[in-house]
Amino acid sequence: MTKKKVEIQVKYWYLSSKHDYETMLSLFRTKHYSDALFYGHIVLEKILKALVVINRRESAPLIHDLIILVKLTKLELGAGDKKLLQSVYYFNIRSRYPDYKLEFYKICDYSYTSKYLNRIIALYHALCRHLKQKLSPNDLPGF
Repeated sequence: MTKKKVEIQVKYWYLSSKHDYETMLSLFRTKHYSDALFYGHIVLEKILKALVVINRRESAPLIHDLIILVKLTKLELGAGDKKLLQSVYYFNIRSRYPDYKLEFYKICDYSYTSKYLNRIIALYHALCRHLKQKLSPNDLPGF
């Protein structure tokens, strides 16, 4: 992949994750807890895809599995972060499919959601810092 294509894709995934991060916070503030957790999955998926592109110099696969995406980034995450990603992956499934939706809505109260959201936010910021460390000032103008 050319340097220009890497720049375009990294910028797309990063800016898209930032937009969805704000959406996630807004959903939480308006008490749409299950939707906020669903967006938490999307936020982590997109920042991981930016890291896949910057580390591998190829397009990120169109998958939703956060554990596979982490492996593709070659990042060394701690056991706690890996466990978080496994839990967050299920937010994607639980909020999409009718069999799980109602059950998921019932458990997504303020306490449950804020516990996970705080951990998602911390991991998201850590992944953003890692991405920015991989970039030189000339890599992505205006980034």
